[in-house]
Amino acid sequence: MKKLLRLAFAGALAILPSAGAYAQTDITWWDFLSGGDGVRMKALIKEFNDTHPDIRINATTLEWGVPFYSKVQTAAAVGQQPDIMTYHLSRFPLAIPSGVLRPLAPEELAAAGIKKENYVEASWNSALADGKVYGIPFDVHSIVLYYNKNILKEAGLLGDDGLPKGLDGVDNFNAALEKIKATGKVQYPLSLHTDEGGSMWRVFYTLISQQGGKFIEGEEILPGDTGVKALTTMANWVSSGYSPQLISYEASIALFTSGKAAMHINGVWEVPTMVDLEKNGNLGFEWGAIQIPVLMGQAATWADSHAFAVPHSDVKPITPEKLKAVLQIIAWMNEHSLSWAGAGHIPAYKPVTESAEFKAMQPNATYVKLADTAVFDPVSPLAGVGGPIYEATQNFVVPALNGQLDPADAIEQMREELQGQM
Repeated sequence: MKKLLRLAFAGALAILPSAGAYAQTDITWWDFLSGGDGVRMKALIKEFNDTHPDIRINATTLEWGVPFYSKVQTAAAVGQQPDIMTYHLSRFPLAIPSGVLRPLAPEELAAAGIKKENYVEASWNSALADGKVYGIPFDVHSIVLYYNKNILKEAGLLGDDGLPKGLDGVDNFNAALEKIKATGKVQYPLSLHTDEGGSMWRVFYTLISQQGGKFIEGEEILPGDTGVKALTTMANWVSSGYSPQLISYEASIALFTSGKAAMHINGVWEVPTMVDLEKNGNLGFEWGAIQIPVLMGQAATWADSHAFAVPHSDVKPITPEKLKAVLQIIAWMNEHSLSWAGAGHIPAYKPVTESAEFKAMQPNATYVKLADTAVFDPVSPLAGVGGPIYEATQNFVVPALNGQLDPADAIEQMREELQGQM
């Protein structure tokens, strides 16, 4: 009788779901995404959690910039790091030598179906060092030229396709600014965020790169005269009254959205601002966005990428089980990055940008080609979000742009400051 009971009990256990069927891998996630980016990422995380009962993302959003990277470094040192985090590719040259990023082995990526040929080449390559992959890009975000179609049409600068015309080349661009000014319809032809180094670095580096120049070459900072030419061009926009002097980020956007500036250079991340204002009837004109015109010889635009990375800790390395889940998350996020494009970004995952859905998304589909000529920050510990180059731009480029320093003197002082930190 006891034998029969044991057999019956064993049979009942056999037909019950195994404990493993209910096992859930908890993943700690850190990001620095606020505003529209934060809203979209939270929606993606919720969708992933809802569709993956075996993996649970527990997400925390921290302060953007240097505070985020400092916290990651400190946490990894004591084994309290997240399992996955967002990271700017421009910060990789500083992070990789410090050992805070875990390299991802080819077999680990292959098991998750992550293939380099599916990603924008410039972004993928920016995550490499010594042949090792340290992160997976999620997007390409760059500066673009926002424009008021109504004003450009009145100035004779709008083509039948609704795109600006006659803007290539510095002389042509300056002549276009003068034509816009002559309409008397705007306060400024061009709105730049002229009081802050980060925003001005993106424009400055774009113009250097369009000349085929390098910010760092070997051990030399700003070789040749490309820096002086770029800064002189920018300073002329302010001194000629084409762009405002020492204006804040918010005010530079407001000039454009209120119709007081005909064009505005800013990141693709402001596309949702324009879309929402238009949708709510608070934008009194038709608008568009294109890649930065070829002002100085060749197509090139500053860009960075949000990427996914795995922190490394000698104290408490990530477990194989968690790494497998993290790579599954990264692959899924990229495959579902069409909604991320709604924040203005260009997905780094090419199957998305090549899809019919993305090609119908405007203005993203108009400026997507900038990904092919994107120039990322110099590969140097001096570069990257909140790094020494940003600080030097604030200290020297911004004053020269606003008439407080001679451009040539500003470049020389910038060289001296950064050379001492090489």
